[in-house]
Amino acid sequence: MQVNANTPLRLAVVGHTNTGKTSLLRTLTRNPDFGQVDNRPGTTRHVETVSLQITPQISIQLLDTPGLEEAMELGALIDQISPPEMRLDGPERIERFLQSPEGEQRFEQEARVLRGLLTCHAGLYVIDARDPVLSKHKEELAILAQCARPLLPVLNFIHTPGQRTEEWRQALSRLGLHAMVEFDTIAPALNGEDQLYNKLALLLDSFSGLLRKIQASVAEHKQQRHEDALNLVADLLIDAAAFRLSAPPEDEEIELATQQLRETIRQREQQCVVLLLQRFNFRNEDYAHHALPLEGEKWGMDLFSPQALKDAGIEVGLGAATGAAAGFTVDLITGGLSMGAGTLAGAAAGGLWQGAERYGRRLLGRLRGYREISLSDQVLRVLAARQLTLLKALEHRGHAATQPIEIKMSEHAIVQNRQLPDALQEARANPAWSSMSAAHEDSLRRRRLVSDLARQLAHEDDSTPAAPGS
Repeated sequence: MQVNANTPLRLAVVGHTNTGKTSLLRTLTRNPDFGQVDNRPGTTRHVETVSLQITPQISIQLLDTPGLEEAMELGALIDQISPPEMRLDGPERIERFLQSPEGEQRFEQEARVLRGLLTCHAGLYVIDARDPVLSKHKEELAILAQCARPLLPVLNFIHTPGQRTEEWRQALSRLGLHAMVEFDTIAPALNGEDQLYNKLALLLDSFSGLLRKIQASVAEHKQQRHEDALNLVADLLIDAAAFRLSAPPEDEEIELATQQLRETIRQREQQCVVLLLQRFNFRNEDYAHHALPLEGEKWGMDLFSPQALKDAGIEVGLGAATGAAAGFTVDLITGGLSMGAGTLAGAAAGGLWQGAERYGRRLLGRLRGYREISLSDQVLRVLAARQLTLLKALEHRGHAATQPIEIKMSEHAIVQNRQLPDALQEARANPAWSSMSAAHEDSLRRRRLVSDLARQLAHEDDSTPAAPGS
């Protein structure tokens, strides 16, 4: 095929039935709606094309092809139509088959695959690494090789128990296919796409420059998604740290305010989950039968459960800490809430009335015995750990995955540190910074602290995407 500067790269995704060809395309295009993914054999019956637009000038055309099912019989037919004495090359033998009645009847599906590959610059041969290497697979590769297009074997399901990755590597090498890539469509490595395009560049010298640009673009978009996600988490934490409710000193009123605060925080956390899903092009409705984390107790437990704190490595207990305004203390209680005692005795006499003017009604409320309720440091830490863990899970999730997201709480620096980040400490003193507050102010200082906190989370967390080529 002739190639010029404006020629889009065309890749045919080929292989045996049910090896994950459509799944690979979903993950590469980040499109969970492309094609049909099913455990039943032969789900894809026709050739479908999807364009992956990298930049306005750079695109890849990807062909999803039906599965090869009768390679042994097809190989025998091709040998019959084009016996060795005819001395035809591979493409000539394939063309004779395509023009035969069998190519339009019995082997119509295989014919679609071969026609598609002939229109492309290369093929991605998808392998289910759990399958044993059989004669039919070797015959498939022999037939595909006759199309005279470079083939890059893609080993799928490599993280599944019972995978035979090494067996496949040895078999492919014996067939002369030494360049291959491991790419799990359900749980791809962070640099999985980079490795795939790097191997393609070795096979397609005329497209090596284009593929390098694609690698750079993919890495840039991945890093941007990561930074955007961290900003969403940081914004949630600033919101939660700043949020507080006032309540009269009666026990019943305090209990009502406590429940209101808890419900408000739960809703805000769920909002962050939805935004994270959207940023990674996943959808809430994709998990209609498997409720996403944070809905009730579907994420192991409720945010305010003592067990949630324990699982995050946080001891639940009683203590005291200094509040944001001079003169009052905050009593830490189990259940993840802190209540201001409102003890401003001697404020006026002590020359603190200017501070009272600054805080306005909040301090006047304290003087009247009102309590302020806010999240404890412990719950803020759990909130951060849950979101950072979800972020990591989404970065390692392919768009072909159909199982519910599994969340395994991991250790994060923000949980282990004794002191909250400075940004959250400052948010404590600024209730208007919370978007959940009726008096919300989206100040420049708040926006700067969100950015600062996001960078700190990126530094402390180990989920930063790997650089290209690593």
